[in-house]
Amino acid sequence: MQAAATLIEPTESRSELVYQLRNVGKTYARNAITALEGVNLTLTRGSFSAVIGSSGCGKSTLLKIMSGLIPPSMGRVVLQDRPVTGPRRDIGMMFQQATLFPWRTTLQNIVLPIEIRDGRAAAKAAQEPARELLELVGLKGFENSYPGDLSGGMAQRASICRMLITEPAVLLLDEPFSALDELTRDFMNMELQRICMSRNATAFLVTHSIQEAVILSDVVYVMKPRPGRIAEVVEIDLPRPRTLDMMTTPKFGEIVEHIRSRLDKEAFI
Repeated sequence: MQAAATLIEPTESRSELVYQLRNVGKTYARNAITALEGVNLTLTRGSFSAVIGSSGCGKSTLLKIMSGLIPPSMGRVVLQDRPVTGPRRDIGMMFQQATLFPWRTTLQNIVLPIEIRDGRAAAKAAQEPARELLELVGLKGFENSYPGDLSGGMAQRASICRMLITEPAVLLLDEPFSALDELTRDFMNMELQRICMSRNATAFLVTHSIQEAVILSDVVYVMKPRPGRIAEVVEIDLPRPRTLDMMTTPKFGEIVEHIRSRLDKEAFI
C-alpha cells in the first residue's frame, strides 16, 4: 500500500481546490502548551478526508480552527480563496449529538440556520429545498415529527439536512455517529457516503475509528500525539461507491493494519 508523504497532495493538481491549511499551529497558555504544529492539508472538490489519532493529539482543535471557531496561532487557513477568520456561511458543521430543538418539528429544525441568518420569510422559502433534502436522506413523511419521535439515526439524518440546507462549500464532521450502535453507525456511514456523492460534497471527518475512516475516505491524515502533527497522508485506493462488504477484503484489512501500526508507532516515539 502506498502512503504519500505529509506534504505531498497528489490530487491537488487534478481537482478544484476548496480548503487548504499551510503550516497551521495552535498554542495555549501564552505559548507554553503547543496543541498543533506545522499542519498541512488540502481538500479538493468532492473529496472525503478523515483525520485520526490518539486522544489529545489535537483533532478537535484542528476542526475548531477549520470551522473558524478559534484562530490558529500561526499558519494560513483558506477556504475558496478567502482566509478563514471566523464562522462562515459556507462551512457546514455536524457534531456527535443531533442537537435538534425538541419544540421544533423536523422541518423547522432544518431551516433554522436560514431563519437565524436571513429571517422567517427566507426560512419559509427554504422549506421546499428542505423537503427535498428530507427525501434524499429517507425522511420523507417526517417533516412534522418532533425530535422525540425520531430514532438516533433519524435525528442524525435530520442534522445532515440542517447542515446541507445552506449549501456549504465544506462539511466538517465531528464523530457524527459515535453515539449510535454499531449496526446503525455502519448504515449511517453508507448513507453519508451516498449523500456526499449525490451532491459532490467536500467532507472532512474527525474519528477514532480506523475502519470508519478507511471505508469513507479518499485520504486519511494520521496524526502524531501532542503536539499534534500529521505523521502520514494515506491515500485509500478503494473503488466507489464503497460497500460494507469491502470491510472483509484483504486490501481493506491491509490499509487498516498499516494505519493501526503507524498510530502504535507514533504513540511510543
